[in-house]
Amino acid sequence: MAARTGEQFLRGLAGDREIWVGSDKISSPVDHPALRGAAQALAEVFDLQHQQANACLMPDPETGEPINVSHMIPYSREDLERRHRGLECIAEYSVGLMGRTPDYMNVTFAGFAGRADEWGANGNEKGAANLVRYQKKLRREDLSLTHTIIHSTIDLAKGKLPVGHDPVQLHKVGETEHGIVVRGSRVLATLAPFADELAVYPGGPMPDAADIHALSFSIPMTTPGLKFICRDSVSVNSGKFDHPFSSRFDEQDAFVFDNVEVPRERVFIDCNLNVYNTVMKTTWWPNIMQQTMIRAQTKLEFAWGLASSMAEAINAVQPQAQQPLGEIAMFSELARAAIFAAEQGAHEYGNGMWACDVRPLAGLRAALPTWFPRVNEIIRQLGSHNLLTTPSRAALADPKLRPLIDRYLTGVGVDAEQRSRLFRLAWDFAGTALASRNEQYERFYLGSVGRNLASLQTFGDRTRARRLVDRFLNEELEPMVQGKDLKGPLMDAAQ
Repeated sequence: MAARTGEQFLRGLAGDREIWVGSDKISSPVDHPALRGAAQALAEVFDLQHQQANACLMPDPETGEPINVSHMIPYSREDLERRHRGLECIAEYSVGLMGRTPDYMNVTFAGFAGRADEWGANGNEKGAANLVRYQKKLRREDLSLTHTIIHSTIDLAKGKLPVGHDPVQLHKVGETEHGIVVRGSRVLATLAPFADELAVYPGGPMPDAADIHALSFSIPMTTPGLKFICRDSVSVNSGKFDHPFSSRFDEQDAFVFDNVEVPRERVFIDCNLNVYNTVMKTTWWPNIMQQTMIRAQTKLEFAWGLASSMAEAINAVQPQAQQPLGEIAMFSELARAAIFAAEQGAHEYGNGMWACDVRPLAGLRAALPTWFPRVNEIIRQLGSHNLLTTPSRAALADPKLRPLIDRYLTGVGVDAEQRSRLFRLAWDFAGTALASRNEQYERFYLGSVGRNLASLQTFGDRTRARRLVDRFLNEELEPMVQGKDLKGPLMDAAQ
C-alpha cells in the first residue's frame, strides 16, 4: 500500500473496535463529536506527507514504494538529517501540541528493527525476527500505531508488580495453538481511538517482576477482548475560530484492558525477563528523542511567536514584558542547540544503526517539564484580562454587536477580529482544558523532572568532569612544614 492518504487512514478506522468515551461505546471515532476533530486532523497529517513529499517521503529500501521517512533505519548522520526534515514538517502541523502523531511509533519501531541484535539476545531469536517482520508491515501499510508501556499503579507500598497473587497488570495466562493469551491492564494509550494497532513493549526494567509480565507484542485494535476506556474528552466542537486547538488536537488518552489472544508471529518478547530488562537501555533513548525533541522545540518556537504577537498587539514594550518573552526565546534556542549538537554528535550504536548523541537530548529532556509550565505561565501573565476579552465568532457576526466590538476591542496593527483570534489562540494554548491536559503531558513526558535529573546523574558520562577535578586533587603539592604556615615566594623575599 505504501504511504497512505488521509481518506485511506479514515477508512481504516471503520473496523469493529471497543472504545469507550464516557458511557458511549464507539466502534469508529470518525463521527463521534468527542473524536471526529482529531480524526480529521490526523487525516490531514497523512495527506501532509504527500503534499510535502520531498521532506516526508522516501523509497522503501526493499520495494521502492514511497514510505514516510519516520520509518527509516538511519545508517549515517545524513540519514538523521534527512529524517529531521520530515519530523519537523509533521511537528509544525500541530505546532507540537500532538505528542503522539504516528511518526513517534514509526521512529520507535525503526530503532527496534535497526537493533534487532539486541532483541535477539538471550534466546529471543524468534521474537526478534517477528519484530523485524512487523516493522516492515508497519512501514509498508503505513499503519497508525499506539502503544502502552506503563503498569497500572495500585499500591506503591507493595510495588507496581507484586508477586504472589492474581495481578492487575498485564501478564500471560496461557497458550493456544496459535499464540499466547494475555490478561490485565496497561496505561496510557495516547492516540488509541485513532490507531490501527496497539503495541506493548518495555517502559523500563522490571528487576523484581515475575516472568509473566515480561511481554512485548503488537495486535490490531479490533482484536477480540481488547478494550479502551478514554479519559474525559477536552475536544470542543465550536469551530477553529473559537477553539483553534481544542477543535482538532485532542489526541486522547486511554486505559487498556486486555483479555486477548496474541498470534505467535506478533509476539516480540514471551516471558523473557532478561530481554525485557535490557532492550531499552542503549539505542531507544538516542533514537526516539530526535523525534520528541524536534516536536518540543517546534512547540517552544511557536509559543515564542505567539507571546510576541500578543505583546505587539497591545504594544507591551515595557521591560517587564520583554524579559519573559526573552525567556521563551531562550528555551527555544537552547532546545534548537541541543538538537543540533545531538545530530552533529551522532554515531553508530551497533549493528550499523546510527542515532543521536544522547547527552544534549538527555539534558533537554530533564529541562522541558519545567520549561513548558513556565511558558504557559508567561503567556497567561502577559495576556492578563485580554485573554478573557475575546468575542466569539457568533458575537462578531451579530450586526448589533460588531460595531461596538470594532470600536472598543481593537489592537495595535490588528482589528478587533484579528485581536480576538490572537488571544483566543493564546488561551487555547495555555488556558483551556486541552492546555491543562497538554501541560500535564509535558510534565511527565518521558519521565518526571526528578527521574530525569536522577537519570542524568546516574548515567551521565562524567569522564571529563572527573578529569577536571582530579587535576587539582592529584597535582603535586609543596612539602608541608610542621608548625609553620606555608608562605608564597613574595612574602618569603620580603622577610
